[in-house]
Amino acid sequence: MTMTTTPTLRSAIEDEISAITAIRRDLHAHPELMFEESRTSRVVVDELTRLGIECKGGYAKGTGVLGYLPATVETDATAVALRADMDALPITEKSGEAHASTNPGVMHACGHDGHTAMLLGAARVLSQAEHRPRPITFVFQPAEEGGGGGAMMCDEGALKGETGGGLGAPVGEIFGLHGWPGMELGTVATRPGPMMASTDEFLITVKGKGGHAAWPHECRDPVVAASAIVMALQTVVSRSTGPLEAGVCTVGRITGGTVDNIIPEEVELEGTTRALLPEIRERLERRVREIADLTARAHGCEAHVEWRVGYPVTRNDETLAAKAMEIACGALGAERVMLAQQPVMGGEDFSYYGMHVPACFFFMGLKPRGADHYPELHTPTFDFNDDAIATGVELLSTLALRA
Repeated sequence: MTMTTTPTLRSAIEDEISAITAIRRDLHAHPELMFEESRTSRVVVDELTRLGIECKGGYAKGTGVLGYLPATVETDATAVALRADMDALPITEKSGEAHASTNPGVMHACGHDGHTAMLLGAARVLSQAEHRPRPITFVFQPAEEGGGGGAMMCDEGALKGETGGGLGAPVGEIFGLHGWPGMELGTVATRPGPMMASTDEFLITVKGKGGHAAWPHECRDPVVAASAIVMALQTVVSRSTGPLEAGVCTVGRITGGTVDNIIPEEVELEGTTRALLPEIRERLERRVREIADLTARAHGCEAHVEWRVGYPVTRNDETLAAKAMEIACGALGAERVMLAQQPVMGGEDFSYYGMHVPACFFFMGLKPRGADHYPELHTPTFDFNDDAIATGVELLSTLALRA
């Protein structure tokens, strides 16, 4: 079967869509947390093996998988890589679907079941293609949800080819996508440059002198100091970041004290910063540290800041993004391909791949046409929209054949 035209490719996808959907629902019913994706990994390996695609597992603490399809012509070209993430989240599902999670307290609330199924769908279609101008590497990674599985895949040579720890030819560029509830079904979007933000975390421990709540003058109250720090941190963006610069500083947890009549010895603040530029990222860290230290001292307390470096900015290579949009327009139609007008401040460990090779990341619409809304990511009612699978498989397959 030759798949050089969109109609032929779409026909091949239509032949596989029922099986791909069944895989997606099976994965959704059996979610696994980061670095625990052993069943999911077996599903991937079994499917790639059935298709006759060379594969290799055991990456990133054991569950990461690579697949490799050679070109059908003699070529020294690098491989085109397609990536999917596999892990679920610690959320109790409330979707009410027949294929809802059977693992209590764990669910696919971010659509990684859809991403994995679509990449397996692309593997099905591409393995049948009579003409593949370049080799194709399939990257199935664990632990996107905070574990940095993408970084581990890169460190272990997933992009370097068989001589560097991977399979086949080295990867020359890589593509990924994410289902997006705010976008209409059938549409995709990307942009050159920053696509998603860096994601750092901080833990501030405010230490004071505890005592009886009736004698606060004999204490150094870390609750008051911590409250002042939270309020002062609001200036990190409003007064330390330019009006046209993107930055986020959010405190998401405050913990301290046991009962109402005791001033505690310490209080913890935990939060996150987000940025789109390295200099803004560095500035946010510096200002959080300064504000925590000086505000605590002004209240007679001490502040100790633990900084946890998170994901880098997900940055699309400008040349590759322009090429990918052109390919997507040719395959899907220009009316279905949008230029993302601005980045989003969520993070993605697809960012690590872009530190090694040119990379391009797409958002893909999940919201049914005419609907006011669709359940958001990371919520108990979310379920990947199976009607989006064909679009994702077509986009991934076309990029692999034409990039």
